[in-house]
Amino acid sequence: MNEFGDYIKNIRESKNMTLNQVALYAEISAAQLSRIETGKRGTPKPQTIEKIARALKVDYTELMEIAGYLETDTTTDYVSDNKSTYYVSRLTEKDEHDIGKLLKKFSEDIEHSDALAFDGEPLSEEAKESLIESMEHIYRTTQRINKKYTPNKYK
Repeated sequence: MNEFGDYIKNIRESKNMTLNQVALYAEISAAQLSRIETGKRGTPKPQTIEKIARALKVDYTELMEIAGYLETDTTTDYVSDNKSTYYVSRLTEKDEHDIGKLLKKFSEDIEHSDALAFDGEPLSEEAKESLIESMEHIYRTTQRINKKYTPNKYK
């Protein structure tokens, strides 16, 4: 059974698009798209799925789930910049707890440090709060980016 290929074909047909139109918009060959739809080719790479999602104007995450790269209940976001789309994992309760502990320690260190200064002047309470908020953002962003993405077929 070729669930992914059938799904792509159904979407394409429901939008009254030809195989050649989708291939052109996705910047892949019509032969490749045909092989994907008929199941003669294995599951395409995430980059190819992204191109197909854009061409069909459907949700990339949904196609990744159907292709078997993600579990349906996976809590991920995808971020797109000018060059590519990539996944970042949402934080789990454990991640939140760990970040909370790091922030608590960082906050205590800042509060008990008289040596903190900017441009020769001691930091104000407002500056300390801003520094703590910035570190929270850094901790969260770093934690999300460092999470490993492993396709289901390799688990």
